[in-house]
Amino acid sequence: PVSSALYGSRFLTGHVGGSVTHQCFYSITPANKHDRKYWCKIVGNRACFTIVSTTGYTSQNYTGRVSLVDIPQNGTFAVTMTELKKNDTGTYRCGIGTTNRDLYVSLNLTILADAVAVEPIEFVRGELRGSVTVLCPPRGALGAEKRFWCKVGTTGCTLIADTDGYVGKSYQGRIFITPRESSGAFKILINELRKEDSGLYRCGTGKLDSWDSSRRVALQVTTASTLPVRPKFLSSTVGHSLSVKCHYDPKGNYEKKYLCRWKEASCELLVDSEGFVHESYKGRIQTASSAQENGTYTVVMSHLRAEDAGWYWCGAKNGHTEHTSSVKLLIQKEACSSQDPETSTLATPALSSRPGTYTAPTQRSTTALTYATGTVTKSTSTLLPTATPGTFVTSPGEISQERSSHEPGLLPVVLPVLILLIVLTITILTLTKMKLQKKTGEERSTRGNLEAASTQAGLAPVKQQPMEETLHPQNVQESRTGSGKWRWVFSGTG
Repeated sequence: PVSSALYGSRFLTGHVGGSVTHQCFYSITPANKHDRKYWCKIVGNRACFTIVSTTGYTSQNYTGRVSLVDIPQNGTFAVTMTELKKNDTGTYRCGIGTTNRDLYVSLNLTILADAVAVEPIEFVRGELRGSVTVLCPPRGALGAEKRFWCKVGTTGCTLIADTDGYVGKSYQGRIFITPRESSGAFKILINELRKEDSGLYRCGTGKLDSWDSSRRVALQVTTASTLPVRPKFLSSTVGHSLSVKCHYDPKGNYEKKYLCRWKEASCELLVDSEGFVHESYKGRIQTASSAQENGTYTVVMSHLRAEDAGWYWCGAKNGHTEHTSSVKLLIQKEACSSQDPETSTLATPALSSRPGTYTAPTQRSTTALTYATGTVTKSTSTLLPTATPGTFVTSPGEISQERSSHEPGLLPVVLPVLILLIVLTITILTLTKMKLQKKTGEERSTRGNLEAASTQAGLAPVKQQPMEETLHPQNVQESRTGSGKWRWVFSGTG
């Protein structure tokens, strides 16, 4: 197994009678710094027998010709073997832990009869979220050979980026392979460093499997960082302006600050502190200010276009060392149409006190910052124009139609309410009808009782006249019977 916390070269070559030094690199954590470091050799039964360790143990067969030096502050330990023999060829492990099966990385050591020149591994350290510069020395002819950067693994070297335009997904916008200098050397610039970037790499020219034309580099990314976490995006609108604030170490003496546009592992210079301005950006890009005491400089871009969207790099150069940071610019369209759901944001109008008018909300472009921070100017845009009086006054049918076309999400809520209202209306009508029927029945029952009472009292029922009789107060007379009861006497008319 191979852990990202421990890494080193997979191949080592020496010659009989000579010496080799192998470096193992590990993450600087309290456990790794103080735990046992070891160097062992795998024999026939696949067990790994210890040759030397930081506990003070040294195998008797290697006494006087092997040493292990641990440098905890650098996160590395080195094993040196001298007076090499032919039978020293084999598979070894450098590792950390109380047993030889804990954290380790394996390598193959080959001992040749003739002397070979072995270039040591270059050690490069970077800070989390910071940047590093790797100098690749000139090798071979100075032709137009492909330059590459790859990460060493168990099965070979995995390509990260090359000058043919390939860039690994996790390195988009944050790796740059510079053009060759007059000496033939070139640089690998990486920013926004992550913990998983730690490892053993190769930079070179020509074919990826050509070890003769490459250099080995151990990259160590510290887990602790003094750099703040910053967003990596800036947003603005076509036709507007924005300012990009770039940061660098104020203690450094940088000969040039610049802004370049990144694409496919290359970065085209747009403007620098020496007065250079790219031809296609003249009149709409400039370095606005620089504050050495704060370690910042500001670049202003104006009259933005849709094609300006993409990755940009801030850079500060000091000799072969460059400190860089990246930021991605997002460009929005100038105007938004409510009929285009892909380019507009629907806003609910706020009704004013005057009928027939509404106030449309506004949307502001937001800014973000990485090592580059930005400020957007003229970034307020109105999505919906203010309507003239009478524009918002519509009939209920039109409002319903507009809401149904623009707010389809209300249908599941409105439909159950309408059904409930219909059911309630039918129920109320049914109850009212039943009440009226009950009242009519009671009236008929009362009338029947009165007629029955009249028959029992000996009163002959009066036949209905063909014409309705109208009773007047003067036609009704009161008389008292001999028994003291009241008796009503009716006298009809017509």
